[in-house]
Amino acid sequence: MKFGPASPADAIGGVTVHTLRQGPLVLKKGTTIGLAEVDALTKAGVKEVVVVRLEDGDVSEDVAAASIAKAVAGDGVHVERAFTGRANLFAARAGVLVVDRAAVDRINGVDEAITFATLAAFKPVVEGEMIATVKLIPFGVEAKLRDAAVAVAGHDALRIAPYTIKKVGVVSTLLPGLAPKVIEKTLRVTAERLAPAGATIIAERRVPHDETALAASIKELLGLGAELVIVFGASAIADRRDVIPAAISEIGGAVEHFGMPVDPGNLLLIGSAGGVPVLGAPGCARSPVENGFDWVLMRLLAGIKVTRAELTGMGVGGLLMEIVTRPQPRTVPELEGNRNVAAIVLAAGRSTRMGGPNKLLAELDGKKLVRIAAEQALASKASEVIVVTGHQADLVEQALSGLKVKFVRNPDFAGGLASSVKAGIAAVPANADGAVICLGDMPLIDAKLIDRLIEAFEPDRGHLIALPVSDGRRGNPVLWSRRFFPELMTLDGDVGARHLIAKHAEAVAEVPVEGFGAFLDIDTPQALEAARRS
Repeated sequence: MKFGPASPADAIGGVTVHTLRQGPLVLKKGTTIGLAEVDALTKAGVKEVVVVRLEDGDVSEDVAAASIAKAVAGDGVHVERAFTGRANLFAARAGVLVVDRAAVDRINGVDEAITFATLAAFKPVVEGEMIATVKLIPFGVEAKLRDAAVAVAGHDALRIAPYTIKKVGVVSTLLPGLAPKVIEKTLRVTAERLAPAGATIIAERRVPHDETALAASIKELLGLGAELVIVFGASAIADRRDVIPAAISEIGGAVEHFGMPVDPGNLLLIGSAGGVPVLGAPGCARSPVENGFDWVLMRLLAGIKVTRAELTGMGVGGLLMEIVTRPQPRTVPELEGNRNVAAIVLAAGRSTRMGGPNKLLAELDGKKLVRIAAEQALASKASEVIVVTGHQADLVEQALSGLKVKFVRNPDFAGGLASSVKAGIAAVPANADGAVICLGDMPLIDAKLIDRLIEAFEPDRGHLIALPVSDGRRGNPVLWSRRFFPELMTLDGDVGARHLIAKHAEAVAEVPVEGFGAFLDIDTPQALEAARRS
């Protein structure tokens, strides 16, 4: 392949190496020079252009890329027409991507001119998803290099294993303290995991956390035609002799491997009974966030056997993104049986909907609204009360005179609620595990409700956000674990953190309440009158 400058007339048949711009002329990289291009270059005053020319024994970048792509494409893979030296490969069906890593390495080792990149091996893919690309670096290569890459590609270096398991049985074991809503959520999350594979839960059973009862349920589900059985234990598997592996053995099954070097997902168990895979799910499988359970589940759904060697080989890259519900080491002692939680009272707003007066200084039963909110926070089990002021700060702070609260002024209060949340969070003591964010215009929130939120805040059980709920409607105040402080500090404008609650739904503990106190904020004169009548 020849490479270098040439006059426009001598460049005919060559391909431009760079995009050329001169006056009104724009000649793009990769353009084949013909008579029209020579005329345009001459008129633009271009004396020289850098081109590349193929010689005998060379093949163009598109021909080479297409040849290699077709060589690696196996079952379920579609190759698009090569363009500008790139041939993209796509999944022709939904399934799990199976990659011959050695073949990929062999192709990339042929010559620096040839590159082959794929998605991660065993990634679940959907039909039409791009899974790999072959890219030629120069505009052409020697045919013998192309041929060498094709030769080392092997057979089916890239294929899509279709999902073959469609019928899944689920068993949940029960122990005192395991709420039914946890099982319902687990079933919902599991159904969502199975949906992309076209699999469904054909039956689910709930039995005591007992070897005999569990063995009978697994056997029953197998009899119903389950092609895969998933067991969610009320207690994590601690040993090969624990309830779940013992139940598999009792029905003549085998425990193939317990544990995996993927976190979260360490306590996964793979077994089989009657030729059907049985999974002992780790606790993280109750969460919709990707974890080690997903890696094994999707392979099994595609009929790919997961061996002990493959499991033990997952350690590199096996430390996954943090799941917020995972227990963390405690850094401070609990206070009177509850977590160390600060209370933040937001009292910086401008009361624009009140039509003039500061609503926080309005009175209810002879007390200003902001004082009612602060006194209830002080009467709760909160370890400290922080009041964020801004609009008419002096008057608001005067209304709270004599109360043992910490004032924090928000100079950006006009920017909206988010700035006050951030000011309050920034002032929470370093030894606090969380903060309950109270609104200064909600006078019907009492200390008892705040205490119930603090009691519902159980980090060791994954309850990291606590909030009141009535008839499916969520209210205020909301208690946040310190783990969410960085995200709360990214809020902006006049919006709260409802989107974060939705994002971390698995971390939410709902506290049932009656009445409308958790939903009534005094934004208008009419709301104030309603509160006075309540």
